[in-house]
Amino acid sequence: MAIEKVRAYLSQYGMADKILEFDVSSATVDLAAAALGCEPCRIAKSLSFKVDGKAILIVAAGDARIDNKKYKAYFGTKAVMPHGDEVEALIGHGVGGVCPFAVNDGVTVYLDESLKRFETVYPACGSSNSAIELTIPQLEMLSGYTAWINVSKDMEV
Repeated sequence: MAIEKVRAYLSQYGMADKILEFDVSSATVDLAAAALGCEPCRIAKSLSFKVDGKAILIVAAGDARIDNKKYKAYFGTKAVMPHGDEVEALIGHGVGGVCPFAVNDGVTVYLDESLKRFETVYPACGSSNSAIELTIPQLEMLSGYTAWINVSKDMEV
């Protein structure tokens, strides 16, 4: 199960005991926010895309939406998400539990600037009923991200 892969990965950093597991689903931004009792914007959603046949993840704030023009300008191609049944094979986690930890080899992780508004955020941990609260520096370290990017629509403040 993917959560066990994530738990083993996070244990290398002394963070496995920080994983929160819920009796309810946290598979969507709204469900995760309800389970955690936080604002949806603080959920760090991991969005899967395919670029040149390879899988990438973009971790963005729960209220962020991908701006197709910014995405194409950065990646040089149209935003294409894998079909639901492809996600687990490509990323290593199933829909509802996709996170930037313990992903398959070759998956590139990007962090969207929409996350920089927060001291802490809540990414999933490989299952549809888990999350972990992380500071932005912790998310950077644990995700093994490649770059901070700005591919989300401008946020209204």
